[in-house]
Amino acid sequence: MGEAALKQPAGAIDLRAEFESAGIGEVLEKLDRELVGLAPVKSRIREIASLLLIERVRKQLELSGGTPTLHMSFTGNPGTGKTTVALRMADILHRLGFVRRGHLVAVTRDDLVGQYIGHTAPKTKEVIKRAMGGVLFIDEAYYLYRPENERDYGQEAIEILLQIMENQRDDLVVILAGYGDRMETFFTSNPGFRSRIAHHVDFPDYGEEELLKIAEIMLENQSYKFSASARDAFAQYLALRKTQPHFSNARSVRNALDRARLRQANRLVADLDRPLSASDIITIEAPDILASRVFIKDESS
Repeated sequence: MGEAALKQPAGAIDLRAEFESAGIGEVLEKLDRELVGLAPVKSRIREIASLLLIERVRKQLELSGGTPTLHMSFTGNPGTGKTTVALRMADILHRLGFVRRGHLVAVTRDDLVGQYIGHTAPKTKEVIKRAMGGVLFIDEAYYLYRPENERDYGQEAIEILLQIMENQRDDLVVILAGYGDRMETFFTSNPGFRSRIAHHVDFPDYGEEELLKIAEIMLENQSYKFSASARDAFAQYLALRKTQPHFSNARSVRNALDRARLRQANRLVADLDRPLSASDIITIEAPDILASRVFIKDESS
């Protein structure tokens, strides 16, 4: 390689100053606070953030070979934090100068695909217009492709998205999300998407201890708490509920807590003449959990 083939930067690069000025640490710390566990995901996001930071420095030194491909795939079961991580990724991309606005537009098939001829293109282009300068998050992206239906218009949306992902990648980042096995089938059927995806992030299910901690955080954010016996009862609930169909990790925890709050309110109001303390109002007790159908018969509650 000749001496002129690679431009040599003048002086040392203060990488810490670049990191701190962009506020990346602040975003990563916020992600740590928002999400329990998910160590592999957080590690992957840090890796991507590091790559983007170096790429920003390279652009400043005129060493960059052009806008890198930043489109991503998030795979995992429902309730594992994919949307939250997408929000933080949009923030990181904005702070490092890879998108203009840093907002997130989250959509599904229904937002992109029309029901009659001539309906899909305007719908898809309107969504893309709203997402420009930020991140377009397409949940359950595999539903765009329905080969069993010859009259389905999803392919039109796919073709528009592929064109935008290639030609407008300096102004829009697309994140495709969904179940891992279905996303793999989707990429196999649509190789144009696979070739445009730079980063694949897999989101593992939460363990029972992590779900219990998530439940306590959710309650605290709503000014509630478990009694000691209620905490034990909820741990039993999680062990049973995880074995049943349609379990959605943190989403199922939230739904279970909503029902526990309803039972608690009904229990308190059942005796209107009993004086209540602040502790009574904020505490979820074991009967509020144990009344779930999960403990009675084999169905979700």
